[in-house]
Amino acid sequence: MDNQYTLAAEFSQWGIGLHSGIKSHIRVIPAPKNAGRYFVRVDLPKTPSIPALINFVVSTTLSTEFGIANIRIRTVEHLLAALAGMGVDNARIEIDGPEVPLLDGSAKLWVEAIASVGLIAQPEEGNGEMGRWGDGEMGRWGDGEMGRWGDGEMGRWGDGEMGQKNINNTDRPQPIKHILNPKLRTENSIDRPIWINQGDAFVAALPSRETRFTYGIDFNPPAIGNQWHSWSPETESFADCIAPARTFALAHQIDHLREAGLIKGGSLDNALVCNESGWLNPPLRFENEPVRHKLLDLVGDLSLLGSFPQAHYLAYKASHKLHIQLAQKISELSVDSKTKNSC
Repeated sequence: MDNQYTLAAEFSQWGIGLHSGIKSHIRVIPAPKNAGRYFVRVDLPKTPSIPALINFVVSTTLSTEFGIANIRIRTVEHLLAALAGMGVDNARIEIDGPEVPLLDGSAKLWVEAIASVGLIAQPEEGNGEMGRWGDGEMGRWGDGEMGRWGDGEMGRWGDGEMGQKNINNTDRPQPIKHILNPKLRTENSIDRPIWINQGDAFVAALPSRETRFTYGIDFNPPAIGNQWHSWSPETESFADCIAPARTFALAHQIDHLREAGLIKGGSLDNALVCNESGWLNPPLRFENEPVRHKLLDLVGDLSLLGSFPQAHYLAYKASHKLHIQLAQKISELSVDSKTKNSC
């Protein structure tokens, strides 16, 4: 198996949550090999952790939300897409609120932060059971040891000691400077078509000789209309081609969504807004920026498998709900396959 990778140093961001309107701070910190990507609510007693795995999704209403008991973390998809798209296998994500900041509405600022600190390799040793494919083994939830370096000091919010043992070690590997080419971790392959649909909307994982993502959308406003985009991680940069695409909204839906308690933190500064006459806050970063953003969401949601099975992922008019249902189906089939192979 290839090396795993974590950040060479921590970085931080703060901002407003799209739906809650609550300001939160994020620290993304190097994590040990096999820890995976996981969140820590540092504002709550005992700083509970939630692994970024498909098992822990509790809601998909206009975002992807994790939960354990009464603990919630919402709108995780852009940050997770950035980490996966930039090749970060292991990361501890500390947050002091219930929702990840929206920032500019894309994954661009997350990608830039990752690029600014670089990555370090974590060579594979032993049996490498990294909690892949949603097997529920990542991080040993509930034993209080998740993501710790062994001294019980990691994860103290605001004490400046986060990750210092390894980060300040002069013998640590040098950061990888050229990381803007995508390094999506792909393991195993899809050997049969998997389809999830709702009406004419669908998402699928198809057997393929390469990993590829293709997305289509269809909206009434002429400025959006019917759009398609296909992205190959093998040949196209996630940082350049997908990460800058911002979330978008239809102007006539905004009041209804706010009345429903959603998009309290949305604005023209962090989302593209369109009406029948066109975009209210141009210019766009890409001619087909809306569909690229939907593809970004798909990458973030499928990252909850831990790694991406080699496949052609195809979606049309899909949603977080369908994305997550596809990930759940892939996870179920993977578990079934492992069970049969062990007999």
